[in-house]
Amino acid sequence: MSLSEVHYLPLAPPFFFILVGLFVILLVLIQLGVLRYAYMRLGISSGAALLLLFASLIGSYFNIPVAYLPEQRVLAQQEIDFFGMRYVVPVVAQWPGTLIAVNVGGAVIPTMMSVYLLVRHRLLGEAALATVAVAAVCYWLSRPIPGLGIAEPVFVPSVATAIVALLLSREHAAPLAYVGGSLGTLIGADLLNLGNIRGLGAPVASIGGAGTFDGIFLIGIVAVLIASLSRSWSRPRGS
Repeated sequence: MSLSEVHYLPLAPPFFFILVGLFVILLVLIQLGVLRYAYMRLGISSGAALLLLFASLIGSYFNIPVAYLPEQRVLAQQEIDFFGMRYVVPVVAQWPGTLIAVNVGGAVIPTMMSVYLLVRHRLLGEAALATVAVAAVCYWLSRPIPGLGIAEPVFVPSVATAIVALLLSREHAAPLAYVGGSLGTLIGADLLNLGNIRGLGAPVASIGGAGTFDGIFLIGIVAVLIASLSRSWSRPRGS
């Protein structure tokens, strides 16, 4: 078993570069000052936000092995289409099972950021409700895909997150969106479906990786957009 085979892009290159393009657009907008206030509402500086998104993109390539499931068959070296996105099944050699791994960019970094926002904004109760709501939606719509693991429609986490966060608190909608969306997606789409991994023939089942990374990355962007909108909502009329 080679650890180099554990590390791979979660999406096919054209789709991954779409996320890179979104990151570049955010970079330009932040440098122009358009979204600087939004990141302040989120609770981090614009520089820290760029570092967070950039680290998520780079970290999506890396998976940390945590468990191993023996399998009778393993699919490899394929690309799988699901709801308009194309996901990559890693190339493996002599791999008679499924490796359970944690994706750095899609699980570790969002979880650490969520803990920071929880502590900073003291949103334990609201964040718990948001996480449960998003997790329920993600669990309902997630599907086991042979060769890939668990996947869900790419826009489900971000749309569900935006609705839930705005319903719970307009004042703290941005941090709620990030925390509830990130943790809710990881719990609902990945952790609650671990029992469905066996038998799918996936060489690597990555928590926060293929099948969910794109949704989790978009949650960070949605949180910023919500923060920008909340600025206009909070302005006094006539100002």
